[in-house]
Amino acid sequence: MSQTHPYPVVIFTTAYFPMVGGAEVAIKEITDRLLDTPFDLFCAKLRSDTLREERIGNVLVHRIGFGIPLDKYLFPLFAPIIALFSAKGKPRVIWSVMASYGGFAGLFFSWMKPKWRFLLTLQEGDPLERYEQRAGIFNSLRRKIFTRAHTIHAISKFLATWAKDMGAHIDPIIIPNGVDIKLFAIPCDNEKRDATRRTFGFDSQNIVLVTASRLSHKNAIDDVIRALAILPEAYTLLILGSGEDEGVLKTLVDTLKLQSRVVFKGNVSHAELPTLLQSADVFIRPSRSEGLGNAFLEAMAAGLPVIGTPVGGIPDFLLDGETGIFCQPNDPSSIVNAVHRLQDAALRETIVSQSYKLVVGKYDWESVARKMEALLQEV
Repeated sequence: MSQTHPYPVVIFTTAYFPMVGGAEVAIKEITDRLLDTPFDLFCAKLRSDTLREERIGNVLVHRIGFGIPLDKYLFPLFAPIIALFSAKGKPRVIWSVMASYGGFAGLFFSWMKPKWRFLLTLQEGDPLERYEQRAGIFNSLRRKIFTRAHTIHAISKFLATWAKDMGAHIDPIIIPNGVDIKLFAIPCDNEKRDATRRTFGFDSQNIVLVTASRLSHKNAIDDVIRALAILPEAYTLLILGSGEDEGVLKTLVDTLKLQSRVVFKGNVSHAELPTLLQSADVFIRPSRSEGLGNAFLEAMAAGLPVIGTPVGGIPDFLLDGETGIFCQPNDPSSIVNAVHRLQDAALRETIVSQSYKLVVGKYDWESVARKMEALLQEV
């Protein structure tokens, strides 16, 4: 980066690596590229096998708590106090990622350090009403996160609108998450592709649908499985990821007698993901809610046509018939229709070409990091 940010940045976020989600990946991809800016990150410990303090990339990570799930509830109270001991010298930037536990921590810390500038990033992907339910009696306090922030950064138009609905007095700045183009666009040769498919029991005659996500209700993998039961035998499904709904989804596969057509691969590293995506034929995630959808962008960079729903931030990048195919939420028959549309070779080729151009032009982490650097300088 050509310019140096004048002040260190203190990040408050619920979790960080080795716990990985869209927000964690975004923080690391951005901070790894801003080498001239010092970052102190405070998160809940959550797991007993993690260090209380360590450096990950360009970030000094401070984990707070006892290594148990309860840590996230204690985090907003203890993180600001612990961060206070490192808050010496010039005024700094407070960067809260998501208006949840990290948002509360940033809010409380901004009261302790009123001269510090407060940046709130919205990365939320679950249904928004769920966040309201979780906050419960603290909902009015949660709204203060939005009104207290000097700058609000949203990764999609959908989340920018939500910020205004929550009482934000300022217009949010939209900078999306990105994708590592160099990693995901590395071509997988036919021999490696065929070998990878064989490890899952798929051959050249199969049409492999792939999904990569947390196995939760909001990502609607159950609808993909129900759609598979309607599709011809040649269609198979590779499921990447784990989550709270894994048992329910496996039971559904057994009930529909799809054991020979569905493979649960579990969690995979980012390094493995490009080959797995390129070994499939179609990426699908019929989300019931979505802040943006990093997995769609990664699939586009890998050269796969994608199927998604017109919810949350997905319409920011998915244009039906141009950069992907829309299906409707909670509608397996709509998924079947979307899959059949991709039998049109010309349409498929158009979608793959247009979506790749889109991610290269707008969603490369390098350009996203430059925009975030400029935003931090402005804050």
